[in-house]
Amino acid sequence: METDVKKPPPAEGAKIRDEDLVSAGRDVLDVERDALDAASRRIGDAFACAAKAILESRGRVIVSGVGKSGIVARKIAATFASTGTPAVFLHPADAAHGDIGVVGPSDVVIAVSKSGEGEELLRILPALRELGVTIVAITGNTGSTLAERSDIVLDAGIEREACPMDLVPTASTTVALALGDALAVVVLKEKDVDRDAFALFHPGGSIGRRLLLKVSDVMHAGNGLPRVSEDSLMKDAILEIANKRLGMTTVVDDAGHLVGIITDGDLRRILMERASILDARAGDVAIRNPRTIGRDELVVAALERMETVAQRPITSLIIVDEAGRPEGVIHIHDCLRAVR
Repeated sequence: METDVKKPPPAEGAKIRDEDLVSAGRDVLDVERDALDAASRRIGDAFACAAKAILESRGRVIVSGVGKSGIVARKIAATFASTGTPAVFLHPADAAHGDIGVVGPSDVVIAVSKSGEGEELLRILPALRELGVTIVAITGNTGSTLAERSDIVLDAGIEREACPMDLVPTASTTVALALGDALAVVVLKEKDVDRDAFALFHPGGSIGRRLLLKVSDVMHAGNGLPRVSEDSLMKDAILEIANKRLGMTTVVDDAGHLVGIITDGDLRRILMERASILDARAGDVAIRNPRTIGRDELVVAALERMETVAQRPITSLIIVDEAGRPEGVIHIHDCLRAVR
């Protein structure tokens, strides 16, 4: 009967030193950085051929791998898909049991394997060959069976893994993933995908919000727009600021054209200069030529404009129509909520 072997307690006074942990962490990053540097120097004709195969393909990119290489393959497929190149991950085991039917003759298959000898991946190569697809291998063994049976081979070889036993996939997966990223980004650049098209691939999340949301989507308009006439008394302007809760109000003339803006900050400064402003006209107090923005501009552009004012950051921008009439206001808090 086996008994549990307990580790002896640490020697009295012994402790894990922070500097040792930091040094060990840096060693890992150094190994992976060196592996990436070596991979970068090896990029050449094979990489160009792989990129051209994807660019000239009328199908999709099918990425496949097992284990840690399978995780890398999933990420590569996701990167292609998110940058405008249709791509899916296909597990070799599923492919061998019918899912290879998703592969078409116009597709490009990227097979990821450190050893290039994984049985599950090699098993589907004859079927892929029969379909006539282009096979791109990302492997750490350029003399492997996978490399020999592929059309294009990208060398993901490393000198050593980052783990002390040189066993756990670390540097090897980093290099394989980086090569996949490089392919996806090169293809993205060659396709000349603009910001609007890129945004369509990310309708949710912060990327989509940053690239898709326009000022008109979040501005306060209609009854939510603070507005007083320039002949209104300041007590009415203060009431409008309080009721609309945006810390400001627009000031318009008799034709509804924007003539200025009054903010709660302006009120505090003016009260320091005069005893009472309640009976003053809004037009006499308003700050003329307030900053504006178009309704079709992006929210991130509005946020940048508010934060980079030379004199001091401002908290609101006015949206005016072609005739110069205010139709909305956007507050810095609206922008921050929208792009998070």
